[in-house]
Amino acid sequence: MPRVVFVAPYFMDATLRFVEAMASIPQVSLGLVSGDPAEKLPSGLRARLAGHFRIDKPLDPAQLLHATDKLRQHMGGVDRLVGALEQLQVPLGQVRDRLGIEGMGEAAATRFRDKAVMKDALRKAGLPCARHRATHSARDVYAFVEEVGLPIILKPRDGAGSIGTHRATNKAELDLALSRFVPEMVEELVVGKERSFETASIRGVPQWDSHTRYDPAPLVVLENPWIQWCVILPREEETSDTQAIRPVAHAALKALGMHTGISHMEWFRRADGSVAVSEVGARPPGAQIVTLNSWAHEVDVYRKWAELVALDHWSMPPRKYAVAAAFFRGQGEGTRVIKLHGIEQAQAELGHLVVEAKLPVVGQPKVRSYEGEGYAIVRHPETATVEKAIRRLISLVRVEVG
Repeated sequence: MPRVVFVAPYFMDATLRFVEAMASIPQVSLGLVSGDPAEKLPSGLRARLAGHFRIDKPLDPAQLLHATDKLRQHMGGVDRLVGALEQLQVPLGQVRDRLGIEGMGEAAATRFRDKAVMKDALRKAGLPCARHRATHSARDVYAFVEEVGLPIILKPRDGAGSIGTHRATNKAELDLALSRFVPEMVEELVVGKERSFETASIRGVPQWDSHTRYDPAPLVVLENPWIQWCVILPREEETSDTQAIRPVAHAALKALGMHTGISHMEWFRRADGSVAVSEVGARPPGAQIVTLNSWAHEVDVYRKWAELVALDHWSMPPRKYAVAAAFFRGQGEGTRVIKLHGIEQAQAELGHLVVEAKLPVVGQPKVRSYEGEGYAIVRHPETATVEKAIRRLISLVRVEVG
């Protein structure tokens, strides 16, 4: 029976879906490390744990090491140490190295987490990605601009979800940005349609992949608060996009050192058909992409992920549906949701296509993320029908903040 320690910093809904999936596997003995007390877990889930250890700083490698070692003693050993959060991957690698636990170590995790290191590895492997440079001062940024020109993207080296990312299209925008902060990394702007590419791997060998289309790119959404974001998973498993990116994605995962799990690549398809890798995460995707695949394949992909990382097992039935998520973002000046508009009409027109929804509620705080305050997922056997429905949905529903 594999002994798995799952690190779940806090019991957020998305995190608990992964924990529940792992706890549902009869063959697994599950220990949990968290910053929340076990009493906050649903009682049924709590009863299925072989152990729990609470720490004050769930992202701190020293505390993670201490907690994992305690659970190792309690459980008679640890075979796998896992976590779904982007910020956990390097600390998890450090603990695996220290305790001799199988899986991705610190060096490989850093290649995924540190965007400058990642781009260095990709370019060394001859893979298409933006020219870039790690920066420590405004002078470094201006020197990079002298070489590649504008526009450029200013980034944190370990960011996620485009948070902290800024675009500078002219010198005035660049000067203003640098008067406010110094980025840790700069890269040339790649123009194209942004996509994602997910890969399930076992010990570095790809087993399955999936792709989504972003509409529009996340950075564009963050720059324009009025835009409602959509993610579309086509019915077609093989497209010109998958054919263009798959060999690049597989080579990128090899260059970065992927082990076992589902990885999440964001990439661009340029107007001439060529591709460029944006960045790669050695963890499951956000943006409801795991949920979209569950609805498209009529299978629990959270459970599939758990079986993959705990048992080295992967299988996936054919895709039966196209699926898309619309993310509802608060409009207006203010910090809290005060009203929802268009819900009744959306329900009347599109309710028969909606398979899952989490609508914003009056009083909840406005968030910074492009995923907004709520979402709805639509499904249909035809991709064109889903595309039409999701665009109609975001035209009808408006979240007012004040």
